[in-house]
Parts: sequence; structure tokens; C-alpha cells
Amino acid sequence: MYVTLGDRAVLTTEEDLSAEKDLSAEKGPSAEKDPSTRQSPSTEKPLSPRPGDPAPTPAKVPTGRCLAVVALLCAALMALHALVPNTALNLGSLFQTLLPWTGLAVPVLLALAAVRRSRLAAVSVLVPALVWAALFAPTLSDKRSTGDGLTVLSHNVDEANRDPAGTARALAGAEADVLALVELSEESTPVYERELAAAYPHHAVLGGVGLWSRYRLTAVEEVEIMPWTRAMRATAGTPEGPVAVYAAHLASVRVSGAGFTTGRRNEAARALAAAVRAESAPRVVVLGDFNGTYQDGALAPVTSQLRSA
Repeated sequence: MYVTLGDRAVLTTEEDLSAEKDLSAEKGPSAEKDPSTRQSPSTEKPLSPRPGDPAPTPAKVPTGRCLAVVALLCAALMALHALVPNTALNLGSLFQTLLPWTGLAVPVLLALAAVRRSRLAAVSVLVPALVWAALFAPTLSDKRSTGDGLTVLSHNVDEANRDPAGTARALAGAEADVLALVELSEESTPVYERELAAAYPHHAVLGGVGLWSRYRLTAVEEVEIMPWTRAMRATAGTPEGPVAVYAAHLASVRVSGAGFTTGRRNEAARALAAAVRAESAPRVVVLGDFNGTYQDGALAPVTSQLRSA
């Protein structure tokens, strides 16, 4: 019999084949098995631990430390919000506008710390909680005083409001001396005039903004901050003397593919700031909807001249 191996031919006799069979039989069970019957490593059963072997230890995940780091980063962002750059996509202004909502991270982190039973994380969560309280707790307090003074109220009444009469009654129930309403419409303005007439005998409306006052209003005029009327000023003759009252509704902001679009709002803020700066009255109150927060650096031209009431 000829067997071809590469370029060579080898002559094999029947005696040689018989001898090979005998040799395989002598090897017995230790002989190599057919590869087709060999068990693949993936199907082999894992070895069970023997007595005396150390118990396997699970990998340690520093969950408490991670929560502590996240809590401290949140606190740092809150405290240093004014340093967040406002160059790329107006991210600084966006973060400062959403700054009050960062307080929602506190209960979430506290719940995770409780689940992980991490004292380190629980203590660390107190830091952003204290920073948030320092920033916003004063705005949550009741600032009404029992003594003499001017009580003011500002409200966006919403053009789509289906119950302007109910809103007007609620506003009158607050018993403020001066009301500044924005987003008035042609349909809703007569309703507010009718419902507020008894409590506020003096009022003035220009465009979508209006002032209602217990005291006489004079020198009513539009403040040009946008191509259409979005701001006005008037002088309220209070018992303590004249007070210049501004009502303004700055342009809306949007989050789009181009980032946080605040251009028109910021331009309106600068125009309003210029009007306030040129105001001759010794006392000035600025009310309205700024579509931003007091911490928004883009509104600094206005807020830097005033103090939060």
C-alpha cells in the first residue's frame, strides 16, 4: 500500500499496519482519545472547593466613598456656581438657572447612603445640604412684616390660564400693596381689572404687563427692553414717599442644539439695567419674571444694583 506524505510516497505493508494496531491495544485506556470525543474546556465542571481551602472573598466596591465624592462635588459646584464659565453653549448660565434644583441631589444621595449603610456618605451629604440651605433658605422664608412698609407681589398669570378670575381673587387675598402681573392677554386683562378693582383702585397696563396698586400711580411709561412691550415703570405715591416701581417680563430662554439660548433675554436685562441706573427716584422696586434666578450671572447688570426683597 502506498501512502502519500507531501511529495513523498511511503510503502506500507499489511504487517506494518497489524503491528501498529497491536501497539495501540497495549496502551489501553491511557491512549489518547479521539479529538471528536474530547470534552471542551467550556463544558468541564468547575472544581468544587476542598476542605481547608479559604473561602472566596467578593471584590470590595468603595460605594460609600464614591457617594461621598459625588456629594462633595455637588457642594463645590453649588458654592462656586459663579465661577462656572459661560463661554461654551452658555453652560454657566444654564447651570445657574437650574441651581435651585440641585437640592434634589441631597435626598437622592442620602437615600443611597442609607441603602449602603455608609456613615461616611451620610455625613458627606450634609455638606451640599448646608450649602443649598445657605443659598436658598432665605428665599423660602416669609418676609412679610407687621410694621410699616411696602408689600409687593409679582406673578406670571400665564396667557393660557383658564381661570383668570380665580387667580385674581387669590392675588387679592395676599393683601399686597402693589401687584405686578406679566403675560396678560387681551382676553384676560378685563377680568383682572374687574376682579381687582375693589382692592386696588389704581392700575396701569401696557402690553402684557400691568401694575395694580392701593396707592396712586403716576408717571406711567413703557420701558423699551424688547421690540414689543415687555416692561413698564410707574411712580407709586406711598405714605412714606414716592417709589419707582418696575414691572418686567424678560425674554424666554430655550435649550436647543446650539446650547442654552439666552441672547434676547440678556439683551433685555441690559436694557432694563440701563433704565434702572438712570432712575432718579430715591427708592426703586423691580418686579416681574426674569426667566432666570438671582444667581444667574447674565442678570448681574440688574441684580447688582438691587438687593433681594
